[in-house]
Amino acid sequence: MTLKVAVSGASGYVGGEVLRVFSEHPDVEFGALTAHSSAGDRLGVHQPHLRTLADREIVETSVNTLAGHDVVVLALPHGTSGEIAAQLPPETLVLDCGADHRLASSEAWAEYYGGHHSGTWPYGMPELITADGHQRDNLLGAKRVAVPGCNVTAVTLGLQPGVAAGVVDPTDITAVLAVGYSGAGKKLATNLLASEGLGAASPYAVGGTHRHIPEIVQNLEVAGAADVKISFTPTLVPMARGILATITAPLAAGVSADEVRAAWESAYADEPFVHVLPEGQWPTTAATLGANTCLVQVAVDKKAGRVVVVSAIDNLVKGTAGAALQSMNIVLGYPETTGLQLQGVAP
Repeated sequence: MTLKVAVSGASGYVGGEVLRVFSEHPDVEFGALTAHSSAGDRLGVHQPHLRTLADREIVETSVNTLAGHDVVVLALPHGTSGEIAAQLPPETLVLDCGADHRLASSEAWAEYYGGHHSGTWPYGMPELITADGHQRDNLLGAKRVAVPGCNVTAVTLGLQPGVAAGVVDPTDITAVLAVGYSGAGKKLATNLLASEGLGAASPYAVGGTHRHIPEIVQNLEVAGAADVKISFTPTLVPMARGILATITAPLAAGVSADEVRAAWESAYADEPFVHVLPEGQWPTTAATLGANTCLVQVAVDKKAGRVVVVSAIDNLVKGTAGAALQSMNIVLGYPETTGLQLQGVAP
């Protein structure tokens, strides 16, 4: 079976990564590659690393150019994909890499994003622990999928085993993330210039203002938390891609360090892309570059009475494009790992 796939936002970081990752799938054939301001250009002008697609022309993003495909991947700015998606045929599988369809609460959307809430789609994090299994069960046969946020993926996959097993207190979570600059998007801004970023670590969206917070809360509630309170602080660090999340939460009363580790090992024992490292080995972003993996380590700080989790992902792969392909595989009945890399690119 050949799948004709259209990719919107093809000139951006996410769109480029979707093209790179999806090109490894044996049944994917690319149809329209679309964008807005770069329409009319050759793709190689904006994505010179994608040599097999370099001569393809970028066309205008519209319902007409995206129609007629088996799969449409929307890699558009937040708040812009909802209108286009609503006009695409119901039989088309649409994978939205933006935030428009992730949140169940229209109130949370209004608070963190503003404007019209486009509704809620099945959520494209297969490993998310649910009351009756995993989110992958809810993706089977779906025609619309909301791909998770990258920071959300790092925090959710890092902490959810402890929440689901009841070994941590989710009402006092602290998450501090080191984030590569591609996580800020492909746009001209003074704080994103090399002269500003090289040699500097810069916090942003501090004090509970980051848009990924309600999505993290939503996921941890799905995983079993009755009440979630999180202090979330991302920091841009001088690397192109990757997220290293350090997450802490109080250890639940009467729980031992062995029980904590067992919760994480049990949760991810059968997951192809989420790996709990051997004790004493800590995740690095370098070990995940180019791969659809999330590497996790967990420890108990006995003096502080807190569980400490460190997780690492490539924000453009497991954080976005890889999650989209992984979800597509499940929806369409492919083996979940089809076309996805387990091997990182290091050093």
